[in-house]
This record gives sequence, structure tokens and C-alpha cells, in this order.
Amino acid sequence: MAGEVRVVRERLVARTCAWCGEEVPYAGTGRPPAYCGAAHRTRAYELRRAQARAERPVGEGGRTREPVTQVVERTETVVRTVVRTEQERVPATRLSGEPYTLPEDAIEWAQALAHLRQAAEQGSLPDLASEPLARACEAAARALRTR
Repeated sequence: MAGEVRVVRERLVARTCAWCGEEVPYAGTGRPPAYCGAAHRTRAYELRRAQARAERPVGEGGRTREPVTQVVERTETVVRTVVRTEQERVPATRLSGEPYTLPEDAIEWAQALAHLRQAAEQGSLPDLASEPLARACEAAARALRTR
């Protein structure tokens, strides 16, 4: 068969994605696509870059075989709110050792205040005690006068 001419044409119709293996259609013009989309093209590029970086020495930016360590700075702040109420302090015993009791009537109060006045005149009260005692006495005097 001398006059026979056989023409075989092949045309690329589709390829598979180099990342996921899905079929990628080819229109017939330009370079055939290697990936099904930009996301897979980017992932493949990142993988190629990571592999190239891993093969470089550590001093040139390559990875090390050592386990990854982390340095973490942790700051912890604790806020405590303390509510204090002032209570009247009453000593349990007198300086003489006898149990402490408050004066029970006006005569005993007058005697206690006279004793306080004498201690103040003699200077036997500590300097830090004189101001709070003076304010307490003035407040008591105001309350007695208004009553």
C-alpha cells in the first residue's frame, strides 16, 4: 500500500494537578497547567522552598535536627482587695494587772478623765497618743453638750 498516508494527531485534553491529583482541563493554547488552582500552586512552591531550606546548613538558614525549644515570658499579676474595718481597741488588762473595765457611772468617768489629765500634765503619755486622745475627748465633750 504505497499511496496510503496515515496521520495521527494527539491533542492534550487534560492533566492531573501536581498537588492533589485532580484532573485539570487544558484549553489547547499556552503552557499546560500543572495545578488546579492558585492555592495548590502556592502550597507546592512553599513545600519546594522548605525542602531547599532544610538541605542547607544551619548557619545559612537551614533547619536543625535539634528539637524545637521555646522561651516564654510569663507575667502573673494578682490583685487582692482587703476590706478593713476599724474597731475600738480595748486592752484586756490594766497596767497594774487587774482586768480592764470601763467606768460604769459618771463619777468613775470623771475620775478616769482626771487621771488622764494628770498624766498629760506630767508628760507621762507618749507623744503619739496625745493627739488621738485630744480628738476623742473633744468629740465626747461635743456629744455631751449637745445632749
